[in-house]
Amino acid sequence: MKTLKTSLNKKNFLSLNDLDREEILSILELSKDLKRDLKNGKSTQLLKGRTLAMIFQKPSTRTRLSFETGIVQLGGTAIYLSSNDLQLARGESVEDTARTLSLYVDLIMARVYSHSDIEKLAAYSSVPVINGLSDTFHPCQILADLLTIQEKKNTFNGLKVAWIGDGNNVCNDLVLGCSKIGMNLSIACPPGFEPNEDVLYVARQEASKSSTEISITDDPLKAVQNADVLATDTFVSIGKDEERQQIEEIFLPKYQVNSNLLSSAKQDCIFMHCLPASRGREVTSEVIDGKASVVWDQAENRLHAQKALMCMLPLR
Repeated sequence: MKTLKTSLNKKNFLSLNDLDREEILSILELSKDLKRDLKNGKSTQLLKGRTLAMIFQKPSTRTRLSFETGIVQLGGTAIYLSSNDLQLARGESVEDTARTLSLYVDLIMARVYSHSDIEKLAAYSSVPVINGLSDTFHPCQILADLLTIQEKKNTFNGLKVAWIGDGNNVCNDLVLGCSKIGMNLSIACPPGFEPNEDVLYVARQEASKSSTEISITDDPLKAVQNADVLATDTFVSIGKDEERQQIEEIFLPKYQVNSNLLSSAKQDCIFMHCLPASRGREVTSEVIDGKASVVWDQAENRLHAQKALMCMLPLR
């Protein structure tokens, strides 16, 4: 593996807006190095003796496993903390929690409901804070997605990504990631389910620098025309199960990714989903298990991209 010579300019990683294009590319390059070393059985102890605190307000499979496994593979230790394990459950403030954790650990990763919680953690922590998911952003997922696209397509230049479904937290960071890296993005969603307006404003400024386009439509067939990548996510976010029937009535069947919709994209289009998937709802099993699907590559790449991210954050 190449010697690590660079680190990120910002202490925290709360969204893709915290990185510029060169920083994203540097993380992806290190991700590939770390992935290759792991496959070749080489030990990479870049975070030997370091400790990661992992705060979880929401359930998790991929985020917990990839971060916990990742820091161990790098020579460090992870501490799992559910919201009930902390004094947050008894009313201690997020600010005081951040100050306390900073006394003991080298990194904090938090998976929260309100994005304001992750912002408070970052503001009052003296160690780097990573957003493992909030209601507004999911940046670690998009790092893994960009790594997957780069592996499968060998380039970002000239690619078109189509997003079908809710303009949710994953979509918000995809918008930022595509605009910074230089890929065209077409989003198909029902009216009222568009990505965050502030995110779109920032992303369109970024996209203008690389002459790429971010477009929004309510027509999935239009969005997937000439697409190299087709992506979706569940229509119902964590914490909104009581709204499931109402939401699905809006999205189905029009925004389901099925073989018919996939056939309207390029012949070599890849299908992406951050998981977990609600099979038969936002995507059919025929697509997610089909030859175009790269969802398991995405899931694996969470491990490699997050290892690279943790290595590049400026630790004290």
